[in-house]
Amino acid sequence: QVQVEEFGGGSAQPGGSLRLSCTASGNIFRLNSMGWHRQAPGNQRELVAGIAQDGATNYADSVKGRFTISRDNAKNTVYLQMNSLKVEDTAVYYCNAAVRPRGSPVARSHWGQGTQVTVSS
Repeated sequence: QVQVEEFGGGSAQPGGSLRLSCTASGNIFRLNSMGWHRQAPGNQRELVAGIAQDGATNYADSVKGRFTISRDNAKNTVYLQMNSLKVEDTAVYYCNAAVRPRGSPVARSHWGQGTQVTVSS
């Protein structure tokens, strides 16, 4: 069994910063890609940023230059540093981890429970 848990989030003013972290634990043989998605009320869930096991990253156009994703493979943890926050960044942020468990050749996607990020003045 694999658990994915997010930390951080909360409230910030426009122009401010927040940092999210997410840790995967449990039956992990290999942790492949990890990423952050978000969902605002009335909207579909969208990819914010992703990072491969080798560190290659990709970002949504809306957050490029403001958000930075990173990971610590030794800790099975991914981070999202969010700077220059905008009101439209308000959403529930979900962590996703692609995990290959011990004893299986197949990686599966696991989601965290989500953490609220609210940007308002």
